[in-house]
Parts: sequence; structure tokens; C-alpha cells
Amino acid sequence: MNRRRPTLLAALTLTATAALTLSACGSDDDSPAKGEDKIAGADTSSEPSASPTASESTEPDRPEIELPDDLSYTFDWPKTGDKEKDAVLADGEQSIKAVDLAIVNQDPLDKAYLYYYEGEAAAGTQEFIQAYVKENARVTGAYRFYDAVVNVRGKDSASLVYCEDQGKAYDMYLKPKKVNKTPVTKNSYVLYNTQLTKNDKGVWVVQKMLSQRGSDKCQP
Repeated sequence: MNRRRPTLLAALTLTATAALTLSACGSDDDSPAKGEDKIAGADTSSEPSASPTASESTEPDRPEIELPDDLSYTFDWPKTGDKEKDAVLADGEQSIKAVDLAIVNQDPLDKAYLYYYEGEAAAGTQEFIQAYVKENARVTGAYRFYDAVVNVRGKDSASLVYCEDQGKAYDMYLKPKKVNKTPVTKNSYVLYNTQLTKNDKGVWVVQKMLSQRGSDKCQP
């Protein structure tokens, strides 16, 4: 994942980034997703169809994410008008905030981020959060996310590629309390490439993530 700041955790490379290439998630692949050979609602009998499952009939009970006032987020990725793509963007926003909540809570097993991350991404994110806990530090400042590109493959597989501006984002050491402000450089702009799966709750969860700090695609 290696998501934050070119200061405290610059040397931290997480295992969650290893299995994904930048070209893989940026492509538009219309091939069937795993399990798509099952035809939803293919009931030709005269019997009434089964009632919708909980994930189909109601909104998932997502965790509440409340962050300190010194953290702010701007997501410059307008809705696409496509229901599934907009759902990927919405869950993507929450997954980003959930990681910061875990850092603020100093909890590598915080339930909110574990709601949005699974597999390799969850393991890598846990390691990432643990590094902040070890340093007795958290995040602060303003974050901007932009140039999002979503591709949905089948009914339960998607990719989300986006940029992050960390120019006004900093590490804050807790004891003694000190904000480590750093100048804006090329490395303040980061490209992320995530692979997501829709789980049985209907939530788009991050399975894999790759980041590229200083990417030319994200420079202002």
C-alpha cells in the first residue's frame, strides 16, 4: 500500500502492492468475472421467485467513520451516472478514510478498515498502520483525490485508479505533539491502482493495491 507521506514512512514497502501492475487495473476488460456463469434470477418455474437476500434488498450496515477536525478530504471524482461505478467510488472514499481512522485510533486491527480491506490488501494495511503505532504518530492535514478511473468487470470485480495530492498532508507525532511539515515536491503526488471485489454484503472491498509516488500522471 505505502500510502502516506514522504517523511515518516518513506521506506515502508508493503506486501499488498506486490501482485498488481499499473497496466493491469487501468485496462477495460470485458471478460467474465469469476462465478459469472451463474445466471442470476434464472427461475422458469411457476413458483414465486425467492425473496431478495439482505445484501440485495437493503443497504449494508457500513461502519461510522468520524475523524478529527484537523483531517479533511476532497474527492474530485464526480459521479459517473453508472450505478456500480459510483458504488466503487463511494466505497473507495470510505476505505481511504477508514485507514486514517485506524491510524488516529492507533489500532492496527480497527474494525472500520477491516470492513473495506481483505486478503493481501488487509495484511499490507495492517503493517502500514502498525508502523504509525510504533512511531506513536498519526496523520493530519488536507488530502485531495482526483483523476479517478473506474472499470467494472462482470458483477463482482472492479479496478479503481486515482491520484492523491499530499502537498498539505503531514505526519504528527503524539508525544510530544509535533507536526512534521515538509515542502511540496514531485513526490507529494501519488498514483494508486486498486483491485476490488464486491463481497456478499454488496460492499466493494480492496483486495490489492499498488502505489507510485511521484507519478508523472498525477503532477499538477
